[in-house]
Amino acid sequence: MFVSFFPKPKLFFWSAVAWFLIALAAWHGFVLDLGAQLTLFQPVESAEGGAAAFLTLEKVWVYQYIVFCSVVFCLFWYFYERNKWYWWAVVGSTLILLITYTNVQVSVWLNSWYGEFYNLIQEALAEPNKYELSEYFLKMTTAVFVLIPNILLLVIGAFFTSHYVFRWRTAMNEYYMVNWQQARDVEGAAQRVQEDTMRFAGIMETLGSSLIGSVMTLIAFLPVLMSLSEQVGSIWLLGDIKGGLVYVAIASALFGTVLMAAVGIRLPGLEFENQKVEAAYRKELVYGEDNAARCEPMTVKELFHDVRVNRFRLYFNYLYFNVFRYSYLQFSNFLPYLALGPAIVTGAITFGIFRQVLDAFSRVENSFQYLVNAWPTIIDLMSIHKRLKQFEGAIDNPINPTLDPSKAL
Repeated sequence: MFVSFFPKPKLFFWSAVAWFLIALAAWHGFVLDLGAQLTLFQPVESAEGGAAAFLTLEKVWVYQYIVFCSVVFCLFWYFYERNKWYWWAVVGSTLILLITYTNVQVSVWLNSWYGEFYNLIQEALAEPNKYELSEYFLKMTTAVFVLIPNILLLVIGAFFTSHYVFRWRTAMNEYYMVNWQQARDVEGAAQRVQEDTMRFAGIMETLGSSLIGSVMTLIAFLPVLMSLSEQVGSIWLLGDIKGGLVYVAIASALFGTVLMAAVGIRLPGLEFENQKVEAAYRKELVYGEDNAARCEPMTVKELFHDVRVNRFRLYFNYLYFNVFRYSYLQFSNFLPYLALGPAIVTGAITFGIFRQVLDAFSRVENSFQYLVNAWPTIIDLMSIHKRLKQFEGAIDNPINPTLDPSKAL
């Protein structure tokens, strides 16, 4: 799955994590202070909430630093271990990260903009005719100038990601077909190559994009939520503690993750068994197309009975799993309102701050709840991964067609 596309997968991913930590430590250690001397572009000073808030000295410098670190990482793998899929696996992965980072920065800006916008609404409702209609529309226009380019970037990112995962599927297909003779006798071998690679690529597109987005969102919004916690003050049941909203979000997500893992522990194995009985049933039907002696009523009836039994077992397990999952998700919707109870009833915050807190809290909590929200899809991915690992296990001396860097795509 991974060796067919990425150069030395384990080393590649661990080097990415290590390089990120090194770059982060360097940024907070000394690089941040060098912005005024080394920046290639001049920052733009603007009114608070304006679109040029993206172009302050610190932000312009961090953009350059991130691009620099990305280029260095790509260059390292270009010279160290460049395979056939280098431009997609290494450069493409880096580009997806940069696009995701940009989208998260827009979300952070919008959080600040919403605070000012809702404060304007609160003041306008409390004091009629305090603002002109032109002022109201002008405030909305500032968001339009940011959102239109962001929409274009989202479209380009989605288009590129779709091509990225199909290249990954292509790499897997080439790898499996080159080694087909060694693994062709595995149960459902044809399904492994055609259907499972297709589903693996599709799920990785969904889960991978959301995982990257969740991590980026946490990095960007945790400081925002920490800052908003100071303005909120007292948190229900916790009192006035620094970063109280952050602790509430972490506790909620941790509880949900442990809960889903506990009640859904049997589901990956049941999904795997379900695919096995479905494959056996499908295989008999395929044989029956070319051989009249196959696909007899009794044989098919027995095979479909296995499908039925496994399906009903799966439905029952999903029944109690969904009871816990949906109950938890509904409760978590009301959690920020409970936490903000003291601040709301005492009037300690404005409506704009209230909306900012809800937005930042939901983003942080949803990022921490990644496993909870994606658990059914993760279960499906785990069963596919298990089947593909079984298929790859039948290949004793694999031939890897991706190792020729001269054919880089």
